[in-house]
Amino acid sequence: MYMDEERLEKIGHSQSKCTIIMCDNSSTIKLSKNPVMHGRSKHMDVRFHFLRDLAKEEVVKLVHCGTNDQVVDILTKPLKLEVFLKLREKLGVCEVPNLN
Repeated sequence: MYMDEERLEKIGHSQSKCTIIMCDNSSTIKLSKNPVMHGRSKHMDVRFHFLRDLAKEEVVKLVHCGTNDQVVDILTKPLKLEVFLKLREKLGVCEVPNLN
C-alpha cells in the first residue's frame, strides 16, 4: 500500500485521499486508534505496528465491514453458494448466458 503510493508519485500521479481498508475485526480497528499495550496485545508483530503508524499518519483508514460483506473472501476461502453469489454480485461479475 505505502509502497504503491510512492510508485504512483514516481509516474506523476498522486493519491489525495487515504487508502480505505475494510476490516471485519473491530478489535484491530480499536487498537489502531488507541494503541494501548497490555498482556493481550503483546503478541502483535511489526506488521500491526506498521499499519497502526500508517493509520496515525492518515495514510490508511480502517473501516469496519461485517464478516458477511467481506468481498475479498470470495478469493480466499470456500463459501456457501448464497454468500458466493452475493459477493460475486458486489464485484460486478455477472453470469454469462449459455451460448449453445
